Amino acid sequence: MSGLAITSLMLVQFRSHVRTRLVFDGRPVAIFGPNGAGKTNVLEAVSLLSPGRGMRRAGPEDLARKPEARGWKVMAEVRGLAGTHEVETGAEGGAARQVRIDGKAATQAALGRILRVLWLVPAMDRLWIEAAEGRRRFLDRMALSFFPEHGEAVLAYDKAMRERNRLLKEQVTDAAWYGALEVRMAEAAAQIAAHRAATVARLMAVQAGAETAFPRVALAIAHPEGEVDDLASAWAEGRRRDMAAGRTLVGPHRVDMAGAFAARGIPAEQCSTGEQKALLISLILANARALAEDLGRAPVLLLDEVAAHLDADRRAALYDEISALGAQAIMTGTEVGLFDSLTGRAQGFGLREEGGVSVLREGWGEA
Repeated sequence: MSGLAITSLMLVQFRSHVRTRLVFDGRPVAIFGPNGAGKTNVLEAVSLLSPGRGMRRAGPEDLARKPEARGWKVMAEVRGLAGTHEVETGAEGGAARQVRIDGKAATQAALGRILRVLWLVPAMDRLWIEAAEGRRRFLDRMALSFFPEHGEAVLAYDKAMRERNRLLKEQVTDAAWYGALEVRMAEAAAQIAAHRAATVARLMAVQAGAETAFPRVALAIAHPEGEVDDLASAWAEGRRRDMAAGRTLVGPHRVDMAGAFAARGIPAEQCSTGEQKALLISLILANARALAEDLGRAPVLLLDEVAAHLDADRRAALYDEISALGAQAIMTGTEVGLFDSLTGRAQGFGLREEGGVSVLREGWGEA
């Protein structure tokens, strides 16, 4: 069965793109050209066809082409889980981002019910050695790919926690106010924990059954303060301590994702830079394989500058795995030669910058 796919994409006043249209046939896609040509902007536009703030986590006001800043729009035809859809998202003049599916207003959560999009960008290369927040966000993106409702649970938890933190900072002592918020937090936290645990278990299982050129990642969920069985009780008992800190000190917002090079038993943060990158690619591929098995269709993959960090053999192995998966992987690179082993089984697009505007050319010639 063919994978999920973007069949056409239009960017209007989106970052460096005044009006760019790409037509895809479902195969992998290579977009090449010099730095600053607008390649990553195309991937970012596709990432906005899924719930959340996209791969750069930019606000709507940052996505409009400057200096005009009149608003922006991304329009796409997609081959989704239950048929084809027309999807549109954008914002006008500093307003909030809007979503429309088949001409009707929709929520961002609805995007996750028709399309699954995974991405890997250079900013993630330091994932294993930086703060837990990035790993937690990475884990939640993977959980969202399996459970579209995960995003709503995270939002509900964060909203209630912000309200609780406000009470703590204002030194409010009314137990009833805290109790109502903590019940809401506990309900959302239970969903979040279940989704995260199921995601880790699914990824471990699919890695165990796969033949791949990339190293298997041993994953675990880490609780810095220790795992708490009854969060509602812990929050009630810890209000005085939390009030002194001015914030909630335990809960799913403190969880970390631990990874290791399974075959060598080495924590990911102690691996070489190349090994850390290989572990990330392995996780993305495992996530994609699991979704392909569960849904019967591979997700769309966005791989920004991934080829530049791999030697020729690893690049060829990555392209082979993507092709075998049947996934529409949209990849970027500075040189067409990085995609030599894909010629004939992928589409090529060259991008260049002219006067601050991204100019597209289809084909495998130089950009």
